[in-house]
Amino acid sequence: MAEFRSSVIINKPIAEVFQYITSMENTPEIMPNVVKMEKLTEGPIGKGTKFKETRSVRGKKVNAEIEMVGFKQDHSFTTRSNSNGLIVEYAYAFHEIEEGTQVELDAFVKTSGLIMKMTKRFIVNMIKKEDGFQLEYLKDMLEESKSEDQ
Repeated sequence: MAEFRSSVIINKPIAEVFQYITSMENTPEIMPNVVKMEKLTEGPIGKGTKFKETRSVRGKKVNAEIEMVGFKQDHSFTTRSNSNGLIVEYAYAFHEIEEGTQVELDAFVKTSGLIMKMTKRFIVNMIKKEDGFQLEYLKDMLEESKSEDQ
């Protein structure tokens, strides 16, 4: 079961929404704590692609390796990070609807070790606070660019 979920409708075509969010250099635009995202692997983005994420956590820069563990063009993708026994997966699904694109996010958090297991709820709340609004930021970025183009 997902630790938290989010869903948003974006008034843009599915291909445009999918392209924007899977271009990981856009991540700082929709996740304010992420200051940089670097692609580590060669070739097009897809299953197995790895990135180095630099995030600001309480004033300190923290790096994590992010891997694309699932990828279906214009339909879904899943990213996974593993940092010191804290595994975070974000599963994104995209649906074409009359208004544009519905994007859904399911966030999964797995912990290992006694201390992490005991503090999991705190960790989940912190992650949700940092990343839980990314779909709303995505909507704002894409729809704002639409109004600027007109």
